Amino acid sequence: MQVTETLNEGLKRAYTITLTSAELDAKVDEKLKEAQPDIEMKGFRKGKVPMALLKKQFGDKVMGEAMQESIDGAMQAHFEASGDRPAMQPKVEMVDGENWTLGDDVAVSMEYEALPEIPEVDLKSIKLERMVVKAGDSEVDEALASLAETAQNFEPRKKGSKAKDGDQVVIDFLGKVDGEAFEGGAAEDYPLVLGSNSFIPGFEEQLVGVKAGEEKNVEVNFPEEYQAEHLAGKAAVFECTVKEVKEPKAAELNDELATKFGAEDLAALKGQIAERLEGEYAGAARAVMKRSLLDALDKMVSFDLPPSLLDAEAGQIAHQLWHDENPDVQGHDHPEISPTEEHLKLAGRRVRLGLLLAELGQKAEVQVTDAEMTQAIMNQARQYPGQERQFFEFVQQNQQMQQQLRAPLFEDKVIDYAFELATVKDKEVSKDDLQKAVDALDDE
Repeated sequence: MQVTETLNEGLKRAYTITLTSAELDAKVDEKLKEAQPDIEMKGFRKGKVPMALLKKQFGDKVMGEAMQESIDGAMQAHFEASGDRPAMQPKVEMVDGENWTLGDDVAVSMEYEALPEIPEVDLKSIKLERMVVKAGDSEVDEALASLAETAQNFEPRKKGSKAKDGDQVVIDFLGKVDGEAFEGGAAEDYPLVLGSNSFIPGFEEQLVGVKAGEEKNVEVNFPEEYQAEHLAGKAAVFECTVKEVKEPKAAELNDELATKFGAEDLAALKGQIAERLEGEYAGAARAVMKRSLLDALDKMVSFDLPPSLLDAEAGQIAHQLWHDENPDVQGHDHPEISPTEEHLKLAGRRVRLGLLLAELGQKAEVQVTDAEMTQAIMNQARQYPGQERQFFEFVQQNQQMQQQLRAPLFEDKVIDYAFELATVKDKEVSKDDLQKAVDALDDE
């Protein structure tokens, strides 16, 4: 076997791997000898079929396997000897292609882009500022008021009052299409909150302004994509009788409210809210500090980037931004999207930092545990109610999906490792200051 270098330019590499016919024949004989003890053939006892007959019967099939194994072995040996790490799957092709015949030597071309050498960085030299926000009384009271709204009750309005958006109207209704009542289109004493969008579009708006005791016909059109096909796109009339009009009343802020949310008393609930808020603030502050860390790392390193990774990342950025600007277009049914210089610049930063973080994580022996992966899969599965088990099984059988879930976990652990080594100074700031810093992340 011979490996000959044909290109060494920047990160681009190309080699020709030549396997002699004698080497291939020896590999075929080796594989047939391994299989011989288990082969049965008419006229011969198990394991006693002559090699010449085996080669005649199975030689062509085994030749393909022998060729693939030899090439794979040569590639692995090359990467181990050279220390190269391909940025993407190497492109491998037979030189002779369809002109190759049994008995000829085999020449294979292998092309790839090598990952660059990543320079060392001194994480201890990085200085970072961590924004710390304490949950004050006003923030806790604001969150507590929001909780009280979720636990609100409805109390009857004064007689003759008109229903407002946000009020609850208690109604009897009967729905008809083409003058005929339809199944599921009737109810009595139904409590409907106006503005909740729980009924078909246009229904609730027509009840704003009604009074208790009033009768009103509500005319609507079922959406074209309505789940009941016999009603989809149809015009309907709902004969409504308004029995009561009620206004929302926020729950009182007391110990009874606290127990509804699992706390012993109001003081304990306030403590839980403060803890939750400060956890949210800490998460936002971490995002800001992470950007500062990445900015510092980006300034510390410079190295060549594999063009294939750069082009792929720039294409993905351009594609995502185009869809953000054209949310109505689904799939890939759109004009060709070409990355701009700005896309390439952002792609360069992402690829460079991605390679650097991967190198830092590898040297620090950062690992994503099975428990962490399981938790990540479970969190993702909650987005598919009723299909959690199917999603879990899908991820277990899909290596690409597993990598998509593992990558952000790995990156977060590398970021935490860098935080531990960097010099981090806490700075107490206001909630507004933190929000401005978070907003600045989105603007960049």
